[in-house]
Amino acid sequence: MEKIITGGTLVTESEIFEADLFIRDEKIAAIGKNFPGSETAEIIDAAGKLVLPGGVDPHVHLNLPMPGTVSSDDHYTGTKAAAFGGTTTVIDFANHDLLSLVDSFHAWQENALPNVAVDYGIHQNFTRFNQKTLSEIAQLPELGVTSVKMFTAYNGRMRLQDGEIFQVMREAKDLGVLSLIHAENGDLIELLVAEALKAGHTEPVWHARTRPAWGAVESVLRVCALAYSAGKAPVYIVHMNVAEEADQLYYMRERGLPVFGETCPQYLLFTEKDLERPDGAKWICSPPMRSEKDNQGLWNALADGTIEVVSTDHCPFLCDGTKPLIYEGAPYQQPGKELGKDDFSKIPNGLPGVGDRMPVLWTKGVVEGRISPTQFVQVMCSNPAKIFGMYPQKGSLIPGADADVVLWDPRKKVRYGAGISQHRTDYNLYEGLELTGFPEKVFLRGKLIVDGTKWLGKRGGGRFIKRWLPPPVSSGCSTISGEMSVYPG
Repeated sequence: MEKIITGGTLVTESEIFEADLFIRDEKIAAIGKNFPGSETAEIIDAAGKLVLPGGVDPHVHLNLPMPGTVSSDDHYTGTKAAAFGGTTTVIDFANHDLLSLVDSFHAWQENALPNVAVDYGIHQNFTRFNQKTLSEIAQLPELGVTSVKMFTAYNGRMRLQDGEIFQVMREAKDLGVLSLIHAENGDLIELLVAEALKAGHTEPVWHARTRPAWGAVESVLRVCALAYSAGKAPVYIVHMNVAEEADQLYYMRERGLPVFGETCPQYLLFTEKDLERPDGAKWICSPPMRSEKDNQGLWNALADGTIEVVSTDHCPFLCDGTKPLIYEGAPYQQPGKELGKDDFSKIPNGLPGVGDRMPVLWTKGVVEGRISPTQFVQVMCSNPAKIFGMYPQKGSLIPGADADVVLWDPRKKVRYGAGISQHRTDYNLYEGLELTGFPEKVFLRGKLIVDGTKWLGKRGGGRFIKRWLPPPVSSGCSTISGEMSVYPG
Protein backbone atom coordinates (compact mmCIF):
# COMPACT_ATOMS: atom_id res chain seq x y z
CA MET A 1 0.00 0.00 0.00
CA GLU A 2 1.16 3.53 -0.76
CA LYS A 3 1.84 5.96 2.08
CA ILE A 4 2.33 9.71 2.26
CA ILE A 5 4.12 11.21 5.24
CA THR A 6 2.85 14.76 5.21
CA GLY A 7 3.46 17.99 7.07
CA GLY A 8 6.88 17.10 8.46
CA THR A 9 10.32 18.71 8.22
CA LEU A 10 12.86 16.53 6.43
CA VAL A 11 16.39 16.41 7.83
CA THR A 12 18.99 15.02 5.44
CA GLU A 13 22.77 14.93 5.48
CA SER A 14 22.90 18.33 3.78
CA GLU A 15 19.67 20.27 4.29
CA ILE A 16 16.49 20.81 6.32
CA PHE A 17 13.25 21.54 4.49
CA GLU A 18 9.50 21.02 4.58
CA ALA A 19 8.16 18.43 2.16
CA ASP A 20 5.98 15.34 1.94
CA LEU A 21 7.36 11.84 1.42
CA PHE A 22 5.61 9.44 -0.97
CA ILE A 23 6.28 5.73 -0.28
CA ARG A 24 5.46 2.96 -2.73
CA ASP A 25 6.62 -0.68 -2.90
CA GLU A 26 9.01 -0.34 0.06
CA LYS A 27 10.81 2.60 -1.56
CA ILE A 28 10.74 6.37 -1.34
CA ALA A 29 8.98 7.13 -4.62
CA ALA A 30 8.99 10.94 -4.50
CA ILE A 31 9.57 13.98 -2.32
CA GLY A 32 7.46 17.10 -2.72
CA LYS A 33 3.74 17.94 -2.70
CA ASN A 34 0.56 16.85 -4.50
CA PHE A 35 1.79 13.52 -5.85
CA PRO A 36 -0.18 12.35 -8.92
CA GLY A 37 -2.06 9.07 -8.57
CA SER A 38 -1.81 9.07 -4.77
CA GLU A 39 -5.51 9.46 -3.97
CA THR A 40 -5.72 6.08 -2.22
CA ALA A 41 -2.50 6.40 -0.24
CA GLU A 42 -2.48 6.12 3.54
CA ILE A 43 -1.84 9.56 5.02
CA ILE A 44 0.54 9.82 7.98
CA ASP A 45 0.45 13.19 9.74
CA ALA A 46 3.96 14.38 10.67
CA ALA A 47 3.03 17.96 11.59
CA GLY A 48 5.49 19.29 14.14
CA LYS A 49 7.78 16.31 13.63
CA LEU A 50 11.13 15.84 11.96
CA VAL A 51 11.48 13.18 9.27
CA LEU A 52 14.88 11.45 9.44
CA PRO A 53 16.40 8.53 7.54
CA GLY A 54 16.55 5.33 9.56
CA GLY A 55 19.79 5.06 11.49
CA VAL A 56 22.67 2.84 10.37
CA ASP A 57 24.77 1.36 13.17
CA PRO A 58 27.80 -0.29 11.52
CA HIS A 59 29.24 -1.90 14.66
CA VAL A 60 27.14 -4.26 16.77
CA HIS A 61 27.78 -7.68 18.30
CA LEU A 62 24.72 -9.91 18.58
CA ASN A 63 24.58 -13.35 20.19
CA LEU A 64 28.33 -13.13 20.75
CA PRO A 65 29.92 -15.99 22.73
CA MET A 66 32.31 -14.94 25.50
CA PRO A 67 34.14 -17.04 28.09
CA GLY A 68 31.45 -18.58 30.30
CA THR A 69 28.51 -16.74 28.73
CA VAL A 70 27.00 -15.11 25.65
CA SER A 71 25.92 -11.52 25.02
CA SER A 72 22.37 -10.99 26.25
CA ASP A 73 20.97 -9.51 23.03
CA ASP A 74 20.57 -11.99 20.21
CA HIS A 75 19.75 -11.14 16.61
CA TYR A 76 16.09 -10.62 17.43
CA THR A 77 16.24 -8.76 20.73
CA GLY A 78 19.14 -6.55 19.64
CA THR A 79 17.56 -5.52 16.35
CA LYS A 80 14.22 -4.90 18.08
CA ALA A 81 16.03 -2.56 20.50
CA ALA A 82 17.72 -0.88 17.54
CA ALA A 83 14.33 -0.17 15.96
CA PHE A 84 12.94 1.46 19.11
CA GLY A 85 15.93 3.81 19.04
CA GLY A 86 15.40 4.77 15.39
CA THR A 87 18.02 2.46 13.85
CA THR A 88 16.79 0.37 10.92
CA THR A 89 20.07 -1.12 9.68
CA VAL A 90 22.92 -2.69 11.64
CA ILE A 91 26.14 -4.42 10.66
CA ASP A 92 27.12 -7.40 12.79
CA PHE A 93 30.43 -9.30 12.91
CA ALA A 94 30.75 -12.95 11.91
CA ASN A 95 33.23 -14.71 14.16
CA HIS A 96 36.08 -16.54 12.45
CA ASP A 97 35.32 -19.67 14.47
CA LEU A 98 35.79 -22.22 11.70
CA LEU A 99 39.02 -22.72 9.81
CA SER A 100 37.42 -21.43 6.63
CA LEU A 101 36.58 -17.74 6.38
CA VAL A 102 33.65 -18.47 4.05
CA ASP A 103 32.29 -21.30 6.20
CA SER A 104 32.41 -18.97 9.21
CA PHE A 105 30.29 -16.44 7.32
CA HIS A 106 27.70 -19.05 6.35
CA ALA A 107 27.50 -20.40 9.92
CA TRP A 108 26.87 -16.89 11.27
CA GLN A 109 24.36 -16.10 8.56
CA GLU A 110 22.40 -19.29 9.25
CA ASN A 111 21.85 -18.15 12.84
CA ALA A 112 21.21 -14.47 12.13
CA LEU A 113 18.92 -14.40 9.11
CA PRO A 114 15.82 -16.09 10.62
CA ASN A 115 15.92 -13.78 13.65
CA VAL A 116 16.73 -10.20 12.63
CA ALA A 117 13.94 -7.63 12.97
CA VAL A 118 15.68 -4.84 10.99
CA ASP A 119 17.93 -5.00 7.94
CA TYR A 120 21.53 -5.95 8.51
CA GLY A 121 24.92 -6.60 6.97
CA ILE A 122 27.95 -8.58 8.10
CA HIS A 123 31.62 -7.74 8.59
CA GLN A 124 33.83 -10.83 8.53
CA ASN A 125 36.30 -11.15 11.40
CA PHE A 126 39.75 -12.32 10.27
CA THR A 127 41.53 -13.98 13.20
CA ARG A 128 43.03 -17.18 11.72
CA PHE A 129 45.74 -16.30 9.26
CA ASN A 130 47.05 -18.76 6.69
CA GLN A 131 47.33 -18.79 2.91
CA LYS A 132 43.91 -20.42 2.52
CA THR A 133 42.07 -17.83 4.60
CA LEU A 134 44.02 -15.09 2.81
CA SER A 135 42.85 -16.41 -0.55
CA GLU A 136 39.24 -16.61 0.67
CA ILE A 137 38.95 -12.82 0.94
CA ALA A 138 38.29 -12.83 -2.81
CA GLN A 139 35.04 -14.76 -2.24
CA LEU A 140 33.59 -12.34 0.31
CA PRO A 141 32.28 -9.65 -2.09
CA GLU A 142 30.23 -12.30 -3.91
CA LEU A 143 28.57 -12.99 -0.54
CA GLY A 144 27.82 -9.30 0.01
CA VAL A 145 30.65 -8.83 2.53
CA THR A 146 33.02 -5.99 1.68
CA SER A 147 34.90 -5.55 4.97
CA VAL A 148 37.15 -7.63 7.21
CA LYS A 149 38.06 -6.89 10.82
CA MET A 150 41.42 -7.52 12.46
CA PHE A 151 42.76 -7.04 15.99
CA THR A 152 46.07 -5.79 17.40
CA ALA A 153 44.99 -7.00 20.86
CA TYR A 154 43.66 -10.21 22.46
CA ASN A 155 46.98 -12.01 22.20
CA GLY A 156 46.72 -15.72 21.53
CA ARG A 157 43.02 -15.48 20.65
CA MET A 158 42.13 -13.01 17.92
CA ARG A 159 45.25 -10.94 17.35
CA LEU A 160 47.12 -11.06 14.05
CA GLN A 161 50.78 -10.14 13.83
CA ASP A 162 51.79 -7.00 11.96
CA GLY A 163 53.08 -8.91 8.94
CA GLU A 164 49.81 -10.81 8.73
CA ILE A 165 47.75 -7.63 8.98
CA PHE A 166 49.88 -6.15 6.21
CA GLN A 167 49.20 -9.12 3.93
CA VAL A 168 45.46 -9.00 4.59
CA MET A 169 45.38 -5.24 3.93
CA ARG A 170 47.28 -5.67 0.67
CA GLU A 171 44.96 -8.43 -0.53
CA ALA A 172 41.86 -6.54 0.62
CA LYS A 173 42.96 -3.37 -1.20
CA ASP A 174 43.37 -5.24 -4.49
CA LEU A 175 39.82 -6.60 -4.09
CA GLY A 176 38.20 -3.35 -2.95
CA VAL A 177 37.54 -4.73 0.53
CA LEU A 178 37.84 -2.37 3.53
CA SER A 179 40.07 -3.35 6.46
CA LEU A 180 38.66 -2.63 9.94
CA ILE A 181 41.05 -2.50 12.88
CA HIS A 182 40.55 -2.84 16.64
CA ALA A 183 43.63 -0.83 17.64
CA GLU A 184 45.10 -1.45 21.09
CA ASN A 185 48.59 -2.61 22.09
CA GLY A 186 48.04 -6.25 23.02
CA ASP A 187 51.55 -6.73 24.45
CA LEU A 188 51.17 -3.84 26.89
CA ILE A 189 47.75 -5.05 27.97
CA GLU A 190 48.89 -8.62 28.67
CA LEU A 191 51.84 -7.37 30.73
CA LEU A 192 49.89 -4.78 32.73
CA VAL A 193 46.95 -7.10 33.49
CA ALA A 194 49.31 -9.73 34.87
CA GLU A 195 51.13 -7.15 36.99
CA ALA A 196 47.89 -5.67 38.34
CA LEU A 197 46.47 -9.04 39.39
CA LYS A 198 49.75 -10.06 40.99
CA ALA A 199 49.62 -6.84 43.04
CA GLY A 200 46.07 -7.66 44.18
CA HIS A 201 44.30 -5.05 42.05
CA THR A 202 41.02 -6.71 41.14
CA GLU A 203 38.54 -3.79 40.99
CA PRO A 204 36.81 -2.83 37.70
CA VAL A 205 38.80 0.42 37.32
CA TRP A 206 41.91 -1.66 36.71
CA HIS A 207 40.39 -2.74 33.41
CA ALA A 208 41.01 0.84 32.21
CA ARG A 209 44.32 1.25 33.98
CA THR A 210 45.77 -1.81 32.25
CA ARG A 211 44.75 -0.70 28.75
CA PRO A 212 46.79 2.51 28.34
CA ALA A 213 45.51 5.27 26.08
CA TRP A 214 48.86 5.76 24.40
CA GLY A 215 48.89 2.07 23.54
CA ALA A 216 45.76 2.74 21.49
CA VAL A 217 47.26 5.85 19.88
CA GLU A 218 50.44 3.95 18.98
CA SER A 219 48.38 1.13 17.50
CA VAL A 220 46.36 3.50 15.30
CA LEU A 221 49.53 5.02 13.87
CA ARG A 222 51.11 1.58 13.44
CA VAL A 223 48.20 0.07 11.51
CA CYS A 224 47.95 3.22 9.39
CA ALA A 225 51.65 2.83 8.58
CA LEU A 226 50.97 -0.79 7.59
CA ALA A 227 48.08 0.35 5.39
CA TYR A 228 50.24 3.00 3.76
CA SER A 229 52.95 0.41 3.12
CA ALA A 230 50.32 -1.88 1.58
CA GLY A 231 49.77 0.61 -1.24
CA LYS A 232 47.59 3.05 0.71
CA ALA A 233 45.06 0.38 1.54
CA PRO A 234 41.81 1.89 2.88
CA VAL A 235 41.47 1.34 6.62
CA TYR A 236 38.71 2.01 9.16
CA ILE A 237 39.53 2.42 12.86
CA VAL A 238 36.71 1.14 15.07
CA HIS A 239 35.57 2.60 18.43
CA MET A 240 38.10 5.44 18.73
CA ASN A 241 38.35 6.45 22.37
CA VAL A 242 41.38 8.74 22.78
CA ALA A 243 41.61 12.32 21.52
CA GLU A 244 45.07 11.76 20.07
CA GLU A 245 43.74 8.92 17.89
CA ALA A 246 41.87 11.56 15.90
CA ASP A 247 45.18 13.40 15.47
CA GLN A 248 46.54 10.28 13.76
CA LEU A 249 43.63 10.29 11.31
CA TYR A 250 44.41 13.87 10.35
CA TYR A 251 48.14 13.15 10.07
CA MET A 252 47.66 10.15 7.77
CA ARG A 253 45.02 11.81 5.59
CA GLU A 254 47.41 14.70 4.98
CA ARG A 255 49.73 12.06 3.52
CA GLY A 256 47.10 10.55 1.26
CA LEU A 257 45.91 7.52 3.21
CA PRO A 258 42.16 6.81 2.94
CA VAL A 259 41.48 6.23 6.63
CA PHE A 260 38.09 6.41 8.32
CA GLY A 261 37.21 6.59 12.00
CA GLU A 262 34.26 5.91 14.28
CA THR A 263 33.61 6.62 17.92
CA CYS A 264 30.81 5.52 20.27
CA PRO A 265 28.54 7.36 22.73
CA GLN A 266 30.33 5.86 25.74
CA TYR A 267 33.61 7.51 24.71
CA LEU A 268 31.91 10.88 24.36
CA LEU A 269 30.00 10.81 27.65
CA PHE A 270 31.76 8.65 30.27
CA THR A 271 35.24 8.44 31.78
CA GLU A 272 37.47 6.04 33.69
CA LYS A 273 35.95 7.49 36.87
CA ASP A 274 32.71 5.64 36.12
CA LEU A 275 34.57 2.36 36.58
CA GLU A 276 35.39 3.44 40.15
CA ARG A 277 31.70 3.38 41.10
CA PRO A 278 30.35 0.50 43.22
CA ASP A 279 28.66 -0.79 40.05
CA GLY A 280 31.65 0.02 37.85
CA ALA A 281 31.46 -3.35 36.09
CA LYS A 282 28.54 -1.96 34.09
CA TRP A 283 30.98 0.36 32.29
CA ILE A 284 33.48 -2.35 31.34
CA CYS A 285 34.13 -2.42 27.60
CA SER A 286 37.19 -2.64 25.39
CA PRO A 287 38.67 -0.20 24.73
CA PRO A 288 37.77 1.46 28.05
CA MET A 289 36.45 4.95 28.73
CA ARG A 290 39.19 7.55 29.12
CA SER A 291 39.18 11.14 30.46
CA GLU A 292 37.12 14.32 30.15
CA LYS A 293 39.87 15.67 27.88
CA ASP A 294 39.32 12.73 25.59
CA ASN A 295 35.54 13.26 25.68
CA GLN A 296 36.02 16.82 24.47
CA GLY A 297 38.65 15.90 21.89
CA LEU A 298 36.38 13.29 20.37
CA TRP A 299 33.41 15.69 20.27
CA ASN A 300 35.65 18.19 18.47
CA ALA A 301 36.75 15.54 15.99
CA LEU A 302 33.12 14.60 15.37
CA ALA A 303 32.09 18.23 14.85
CA ASP A 304 34.88 19.01 12.37
CA GLY A 305 34.43 15.79 10.39
CA THR A 306 37.69 14.10 11.41
CA ILE A 307 35.62 11.24 12.86
CA GLU A 308 32.84 10.34 10.43
CA VAL A 309 30.71 7.77 12.26
CA VAL A 310 29.07 7.16 15.63
CA SER A 311 28.48 3.45 16.19
CA THR A 312 27.80 1.63 19.48
CA ASP A 313 29.93 -1.53 19.67
CA HIS A 314 26.71 -2.90 21.19
CA CYS A 315 27.50 -6.06 23.17
CA PRO A 316 25.45 -6.24 26.39
CA PHE A 317 25.60 -8.64 29.31
CA LEU A 318 23.43 -8.91 32.37
CA CYS A 319 24.84 -7.01 35.31
CA ASP A 320 23.58 -9.71 37.67
CA GLY A 321 23.24 -12.99 35.84
CA THR A 322 22.26 -14.84 39.02
CA LYS A 323 18.71 -13.51 38.63
CA PRO A 324 16.37 -14.09 35.67
CA LEU A 325 15.15 -11.17 33.59
CA ILE A 326 11.61 -11.18 32.18
CA TYR A 327 11.66 -10.39 28.46
CA GLU A 328 8.50 -10.54 26.33
CA GLY A 329 6.81 -12.42 29.15
CA ALA A 330 9.41 -15.17 29.50
CA PRO A 331 12.39 -15.53 31.86
CA TYR A 332 15.87 -15.02 30.44
CA GLN A 333 19.08 -15.77 32.30
CA GLN A 334 22.77 -15.95 31.42
CA PRO A 335 25.92 -15.43 33.47
CA GLY A 336 26.86 -11.76 33.39
CA LYS A 337 29.28 -9.27 34.83
CA GLU A 338 29.25 -10.99 38.21
CA LEU A 339 31.69 -13.47 36.60
CA GLY A 340 34.41 -10.94 37.41
CA LYS A 341 33.35 -9.90 40.91
CA ASP A 342 36.76 -10.94 42.25
CA ASP A 343 38.84 -10.36 39.10
CA PHE A 344 38.31 -7.47 36.66
CA SER A 345 39.90 -9.50 33.84
CA LYS A 346 36.96 -11.95 33.96
CA ILE A 347 34.22 -9.32 33.60
CA PRO A 348 32.56 -9.76 30.18
CA ASN A 349 33.61 -6.81 28.03
CA GLY A 350 30.66 -5.01 26.48
CA LEU A 351 27.77 -2.58 26.92
CA PRO A 352 24.19 -2.09 25.75
CA GLY A 353 23.79 0.82 23.35
CA VAL A 354 22.18 0.12 19.97
CA GLY A 355 18.83 1.54 21.08
CA ASP A 356 20.39 4.45 22.98
CA ARG A 357 22.61 5.85 20.23
CA MET A 358 20.23 8.15 18.38
CA PRO A 359 18.08 9.44 21.28
CA VAL A 360 21.06 10.08 23.57
CA LEU A 361 23.22 11.72 20.89
CA TRP A 362 20.35 13.90 19.73
CA THR A 363 20.12 15.41 23.22
CA LYS A 364 23.84 15.46 24.02
CA GLY A 365 24.89 16.43 20.50
CA VAL A 366 22.16 18.44 18.76
CA VAL A 367 20.14 19.90 21.65
CA GLU A 368 23.28 20.85 23.55
CA GLY A 369 24.80 22.46 20.45
CA ARG A 370 27.79 20.20 19.78
CA ILE A 371 26.66 19.11 16.30
CA SER A 372 23.96 20.28 13.90
CA PRO A 373 20.92 18.22 12.83
CA THR A 374 22.49 17.60 9.41
CA GLN A 375 25.73 16.45 11.05
CA PHE A 376 23.63 14.12 13.20
CA VAL A 377 22.21 12.52 10.06
CA GLN A 378 25.70 12.27 8.57
CA VAL A 379 27.29 10.41 11.47
CA MET A 380 24.21 8.30 12.31
CA CYS A 381 22.92 7.46 8.84
CA SER A 382 24.56 8.56 5.60
CA ASN A 383 28.28 8.30 6.37
CA PRO A 384 28.20 4.68 7.56
CA ALA A 385 25.96 3.77 4.62
CA LYS A 386 28.44 5.37 2.20
CA ILE A 387 31.57 3.91 3.77
CA PHE A 388 30.12 0.40 3.89
CA GLY A 389 28.51 0.22 0.45
CA MET A 390 24.81 0.67 1.23
CA TYR A 391 24.17 4.26 0.09
CA PRO A 392 21.66 5.54 -0.95
CA GLN A 393 19.65 2.37 -0.44
CA LYS A 394 20.22 2.98 3.27
CA GLY A 395 20.90 6.14 5.27
CA SER A 396 19.16 8.59 2.94
CA LEU A 397 15.89 10.28 2.06
CA ILE A 398 16.27 10.07 -1.71
CA PRO A 399 13.79 8.77 -4.31
CA GLY A 400 14.69 5.13 -4.95
CA ALA A 401 16.07 4.55 -1.46
CA ASP A 402 14.51 2.04 0.91
CA ALA A 403 11.72 3.73 2.86
CA ASP A 404 13.53 3.48 6.20
CA VAL A 405 12.09 6.53 7.91
CA VAL A 406 11.91 7.85 11.47
CA LEU A 407 9.34 10.38 12.62
CA TRP A 408 11.16 12.28 15.35
CA ASP A 409 9.42 14.40 17.95
CA PRO A 410 11.97 17.12 18.79
CA ARG A 411 9.95 18.37 21.78
CA LYS A 412 9.22 15.09 23.51
CA LYS A 413 10.72 14.83 27.00
CA VAL A 414 11.77 11.37 28.17
CA ARG A 415 13.28 10.31 31.48
CA TYR A 416 15.44 7.59 29.98
CA GLY A 417 16.62 4.27 31.36
CA ALA A 418 16.17 0.52 31.30
CA GLY A 419 12.39 0.90 31.53
CA ILE A 420 12.35 2.77 28.20
CA SER A 421 15.15 1.12 26.24
CA GLN A 422 14.36 -2.28 24.78
CA HIS A 423 17.68 -4.07 25.31
CA ARG A 424 17.49 -7.52 26.87
CA THR A 425 19.56 -6.57 29.87
CA ASP A 426 19.01 -5.43 33.45
CA TYR A 427 20.55 -1.97 33.34
CA ASN A 428 21.09 1.10 31.18
CA LEU A 429 24.12 3.39 31.24
CA TYR A 430 21.91 6.46 30.88
CA GLU A 431 19.50 5.72 33.74
CA GLY A 432 17.66 8.89 34.74
CA LEU A 433 18.99 11.05 31.89
CA GLU A 434 16.38 13.52 30.67
CA LEU A 435 16.19 13.48 26.88
CA THR A 436 14.65 16.10 24.64
CA GLY A 437 13.66 14.58 21.30
CA PHE A 438 12.68 10.97 20.68
CA PRO A 439 11.52 8.63 17.90
CA GLU A 440 7.74 8.48 17.55
CA LYS A 441 7.28 6.15 14.57
CA VAL A 442 9.82 3.97 12.78
CA PHE A 443 9.33 2.53 9.30
CA LEU A 444 11.39 -0.29 7.80
CA ARG A 445 11.04 -0.35 4.02
CA GLY A 446 7.76 1.49 4.39
CA LYS A 447 6.31 -0.82 7.04
CA LEU A 448 5.56 0.66 10.45
CA ILE A 449 7.49 -1.40 13.00
CA VAL A 450 7.52 0.97 16.00
CA ASP A 451 4.55 3.14 16.92
CA GLY A 452 5.31 4.95 20.17
CA THR A 453 5.72 2.15 22.70
CA LYS A 454 4.08 -0.47 20.45
CA TRP A 455 6.19 -3.12 18.74
CA LEU A 456 4.78 -3.98 15.32
CA GLY A 457 7.88 -5.61 13.87
CA LYS A 458 8.67 -9.29 13.94
CA ARG A 459 11.44 -11.84 14.24
CA GLY A 460 12.76 -12.48 10.75
CA GLY A 461 11.30 -9.24 9.38
CA GLY A 462 14.73 -7.90 8.50
CA ARG A 463 16.73 -8.66 5.37
CA PHE A 464 20.39 -9.25 4.69
CA ILE A 465 21.88 -6.36 2.73
CA LYS A 466 24.48 -7.54 0.25
CA ARG A 467 26.89 -4.65 0.26
CA TRP A 468 28.58 -3.64 -2.98
CA LEU A 469 32.12 -2.50 -3.55
CA PRO A 470 32.32 1.29 -3.43
CA PRO A 471 34.77 3.24 -5.58
CA PRO A 472 37.87 4.63 -3.82
CA VAL A 473 37.00 7.72 -1.78
CA SER A 474 38.69 10.30 0.33
CA SER A 475 37.84 10.27 4.02
CA GLY A 476 36.43 13.03 6.17
CA CYS A 477 32.77 14.10 6.23
CA SER A 478 33.14 16.74 3.55
CA THR A 479 34.81 14.41 1.05
CA ILE A 480 32.97 11.09 1.28
CA SER A 481 32.13 10.80 -2.38
CA GLY A 482 28.63 11.21 -3.73
CA GLU A 483 29.66 8.72 -6.42
CA MET A 484 28.87 6.05 -3.87
CA SER A 485 25.22 6.70 -4.67
CA VAL A 486 25.46 4.27 -7.60
CA TYR A 487 24.18 0.90 -6.50
CA PRO A 488 22.78 -2.29 -8.06
CA GLY A 489 19.12 -2.74 -8.72
